[in-house]
Amino acid sequence: MATPYEQTGRRNQKARTRQALVAAARELLARGVTPTVEDAAEAAAVSRTTAYRYFPNQAALIGAAHPEIDQASLLPAEGAPADPRDRLDVVLREATRIVVDWEAQLRASLRLSLEPGADPTGPVLRRGRVIGWICEALEPLATTHPDIDRRALAVAIRAATGVEAFVWLVDVAGLTRDEAVATLRWNGRAQLHAALQTGGPPGRGG
Repeated sequence: MATPYEQTGRRNQKARTRQALVAAARELLARGVTPTVEDAAEAAAVSRTTAYRYFPNQAALIGAAHPEIDQASLLPAEGAPADPRDRLDVVLREATRIVVDWEAQLRASLRLSLEPGADPTGPVLRRGRVIGWICEALEPLATTHPDIDRRALAVAIRAATGVEAFVWLVDVAGLTRDEAVATLRWNGRAQLHAALQTGGPPGRGG
C-alpha cells in the first residue's frame, strides 16, 4: 500500500524507488536474511531516511515483499473438473507450488506474525486467499453433500496444507521439500476423504 509521501510529486520516480526497495528486500530474503528497512535501503542504494518514507517499519517492508497472488481462482477458466477431489488436487498443486516458490517471503511473514505484540490477523500473512481457493474447489459439495460445512472443511484443509505445516515438515520432521509438498497434498486429500465419510469438521458453533 502506497504511503501519503508516495502520492505527491514525482510519482514515477517514487514508484521506481519503492520497487527498488521491494526488490532488494526480496533478494535479501532469498539469501535467508529477514531484512530491516535499513538493510533494504543499503542494498537498494537508497538513503535510510528516504526508505522510511516508504516503509515505516520492518513489517511494512516484509508485507510489500510478500507474494502478490491476486488470482481469484486457481482452477482453469475453462474445463475445470467437476469432482471436488479433482478440483482440490488442482488447487493444492498450485497452492503448494506458491509455498515453495515464495518460501523465503512466506517464512519471513510467518516469523513476523508470531512476534510478541503482532496482530495474528494482520495483513502480513493472514490474507485468507487460500481458504477462498479451497472453498471454490469444494463448491460441488453444496449439491452432493449439503450437510458438510464447506468453509469449516476449507479451514481444516488449509491448516494441514499451508506454509506453517510446510515449515514444520521441513525443519522439524526433516523431510525434503518435495516430500513435504507430497505430504501437504496427501493431507488435503485425506481431509476431504474423511469429510465425505463422516460429514466433515464442526463449524464455528460445533
